[in-house]
Amino acid sequence: MTASSFTPAFAGAALDRASVLRTDEHWTAERWGDPQSRAIGVAADGILMAGEDPATVARIEPGVLAAPAVGESVLLGLEDGRALFAVDLEGIEAETIEGVAAGSRLVGVREAGGLLSQSDGGLVAYAAALLNWHRRHPHCAVCGAATRVAEAGHLRRCPSCGATHHPRTDPVVIMLVTDGERLILGRQKIWPARWYSALAGFVEPGESLEEAVAREVREEAGIEISEPRYVSSQPWPFPGSLMLGFTATHAGGEPAVGDGELEDVRWFTRAEVAVAVRGEGPLRVPPPVAIARRLIDGWLEDGGPGRAP
Repeated sequence: MTASSFTPAFAGAALDRASVLRTDEHWTAERWGDPQSRAIGVAADGILMAGEDPATVARIEPGVLAAPAVGESVLLGLEDGRALFAVDLEGIEAETIEGVAAGSRLVGVREAGGLLSQSDGGLVAYAAALLNWHRRHPHCAVCGAATRVAEAGHLRRCPSCGATHHPRTDPVVIMLVTDGERLILGRQKIWPARWYSALAGFVEPGESLEEAVAREVREEAGIEISEPRYVSSQPWPFPGSLMLGFTATHAGGEPAVGDGELEDVRWFTRAEVAVAVRGEGPLRVPPPVAIARRLIDGWLEDGGPGRAP
């Protein structure tokens, strides 16, 4: 399957983002008060889900979710012609949230990503990443003054120096390095026991994606690569990254812990990885919701360095 023929978890939000309409404060205010409008509730560690059905994001009248002490609210866009907002529920006890929105419950964003439909998963990533940005950027990066929300939550404006700040997305390369029947995986100390994943790292200023792949592999595993090849991308709202998946061919050196980010890095055989994907054996790999797993599954399916499924 080619990279363009599948949509990863946390992508695929099926709504009109209303980029022109959201600049109209009067229109946005009217939509907030419209009984036809809906809102989803997002906390730093969860999304409000509907009732006992774990596969549906709760859509509630905005005024119901806007309880005392609720944080920022942002306009996500138009869904089936109705305005859809996201309300920040951070700092409110789960019992209070679920009491305000009767019949709903908070579910972790990572857990939700593996349960939701494609469109709802994309919606959650969109809302979570946008609200994460607001939580982390309350002050002007130019002068330090407190900023104000503008354009229905898609901009913060500084009333002191006039600077405007747009939501940021951090590019991260994640790569599967292979050599015929083997691939390289690494693990961080904070991960669950025996858990290994693809190498990854942030893209630095003035660096192409291919250069970032080669540098991160060299820094983390001490090896050289060739033929870095882009596979696919995935929004990753933890807190607001875009994962850019690559495969690469081993070109020299043996893997060894390099820059201290990893606790261990080593070769694994195709047989070992295939057993781990089935949930058996000592090795543990990321779940299907993660692009790292997509890269691993693609390598197994193709019989070599290959495409994500």
